[in-house]
Amino acid sequence: MPRIVKHPQERRKELLDAARDLFFERGYEATTVNDIIARAGMSKGGFYHHFASKEDVLEALAEAMARESLAQLQAILDEPGLDALTRLNAFLSRARRLKVEQAPAIRAMFYVIFRPGNLVLYHRLNAAVGAVTLPALARIIAQGQEEGIFDVPDVQAVAEIILTLGASTHDAVAHAVNAADTLEGEAAAAALDERLRMHGIALDRILGLPDGSIRFVENGFAKALMMPAQAP
Repeated sequence: MPRIVKHPQERRKELLDAARDLFFERGYEATTVNDIIARAGMSKGGFYHHFASKEDVLEALAEAMARESLAQLQAILDEPGLDALTRLNAFLSRARRLKVEQAPAIRAMFYVIFRPGNLVLYHRLNAAVGAVTLPALARIIAQGQEEGIFDVPDVQAVAEIILTLGASTHDAVAHAVNAADTLEGEAAAAALDERLRMHGIALDRILGLPDGSIRFVENGFAKALMMPAQAP
């Protein structure tokens, strides 16, 4: 039987799919590179052709999830007739819904990156996701600047600053993640919602809008994202 030669990107995707399944089934810490190789049916050399470490796989998964989410948000970016503020609020609202829909996978990733000692990995993943999101955000800000809705001196720089602000929520998110299965879970989630609300006000002021113009979070969002649903 002739050997099937697959495109490198197809092989890379197979590794990512295998890793995603294993991380979800066993947890990141309990999954080894050899486990991923075995699940993907690939050689060790094949793995290291694409990734230098398990951390690289997690970073690539975060980027892939961001690209998948952005693809589902594309219709909002392309919808005609929306002013920039309406488009931005619709974009953020749909992004929140997608996160809640993907909550189990997101929690599995959060349990890794918000562990003590994983701050460097957190920043790596944050940068990878930000690189995917930046062009879409800059596009909306540029529209708002053209319409006179936003008042910003430099569209690209402002988009980068807004994404950088997301890293400032690290401690609040980490607390909500670590408290999710405790009696403090709901209070920690409420505190995160409040922190995200303040993040929205910061965006208002960066873009030259009245406070409350951008709906960055809804009550109960952090709880829906961070806390596993209770069995009936």
